[in-house]
Amino acid sequence: MSNEIEEPGEGNSPAAWTAIVIMIIAVSLGTLFFWLDQPLLVVASVGLLVVGLLVGWIMAKAGYGVRGPKYTPKAHQ
Repeated sequence: MSNEIEEPGEGNSPAAWTAIVIMIIAVSLGTLFFWLDQPLLVVASVGLLVVGLLVGWIMAKAGYGVRGPKYTPKAHQ
């Protein structure tokens, strides 16, 4: 009895990478602004964090997600 199990992948897609990079920048800036005691800029960095999430979601819906038609995964060697 053999069951083919589909490899779910690791989420390596342009949508995921773009979202993560934007969110890492947002958290880094938020940490810096918190340390510099700039509460307005800390709140702005939270907004940038939400923007990163939305950009990833929009790119995934546009076909750049893991199973999107515009994304071709590279073969593992």
